[in-house]
Amino acid sequence: MADMDIGVLLPTGTAQWGDADDPRELIAFGRDAERSGFSSLFVNDSLISPRIEALTMLAALAPVTEAVTLGTAALMPFLRRPIQAAQSLASIDLLSGGRLTVTVGAGFPGRFGRPLYTLSELPWEGRFARLDETVALWRALWDGADAFHGEIFRFDGIPPTTRPFRAGGPPVWLGGATPAALARTGRLYDGWLPYPPDPADYASGLRNVRKAAADTGRTTEDITPALFVSVRIDNDIESGRRALGDYARAAYGMPLEELEKIQAVVTGSADQVVEHLGRYVAAGARHIVARLGALDLHSQRDQLERIADLIPAVQGAADHSTSESSCESGPAGTK
Repeated sequence: MADMDIGVLLPTGTAQWGDADDPRELIAFGRDAERSGFSSLFVNDSLISPRIEALTMLAALAPVTEAVTLGTAALMPFLRRPIQAAQSLASIDLLSGGRLTVTVGAGFPGRFGRPLYTLSELPWEGRFARLDETVALWRALWDGADAFHGEIFRFDGIPPTTRPFRAGGPPVWLGGATPAALARTGRLYDGWLPYPPDPADYASGLRNVRKAAADTGRTTEDITPALFVSVRIDNDIESGRRALGDYARAAYGMPLEELEKIQAVVTGSADQVVEHLGRYVAAGARHIVARLGALDLHSQRDQLERIADLIPAVQGAADHSTSESSCESGPAGTK
């Protein structure tokens, strides 16, 4: 069996709640997702739309879940002081028994990114270097460092900090698919979580990630190939697009036609969704994080149940893809 994880993005933003919804229901939502067969629960991060704060949500889930991975998609480290963030992440890793995965990003251009830097009193320029150095600082602290000397952060005499459950700390993935992001993922990160609208772009991006990794002596197994995708199962593609259009306007303030130019969006009947997700699996994705295209918790639960029913089929697509790759390579591992 190929390793294939299917996770879900929890609807922590108020745009995904109905007027009568209680955010405390998110705890039960996460537990139900785990019981339904999802292998990971992810949360996202923002200051420009109201939501349950990402690390608060994961801390609440840690003691009430058992085996599911808890992750961020994506955490924006510049919103937090770096040493305190390292402490919080190590604490969640401890409370969950080593089940944390941290996807990070530097923020989107335009109205989804720049205002966050203004609110955080940090410069937009140099944001990628700041992101990479923040992660390097976290890893040093998780290994017990008492000093850190980077280009941006310089600390001496750091007191003992919280050590995570696992040596070296939780895996850190990178979101993004620009050429620079692909190269940085291959060199520095433990996983890749992009959202390309075209599976062909996913395949080419993953090849570039792996090439960058090989150039620095890393192996394919060092980097988890993941995918962030908005999913809506409906009667057909047309009805699914109508519902996702409402979602795009509520969550992003833009029509679906604009959103799907920049993010992976999959909708249609159950068979159509499996077929479309299968294209990403064939392109190399092995951990899918599904954002549910619904605007209240009742509808989110309905979509959760529908997608849970598809988990065996998507995992089967991964098995098929792995089998085909093995056949193409031959018994000696060569073409």
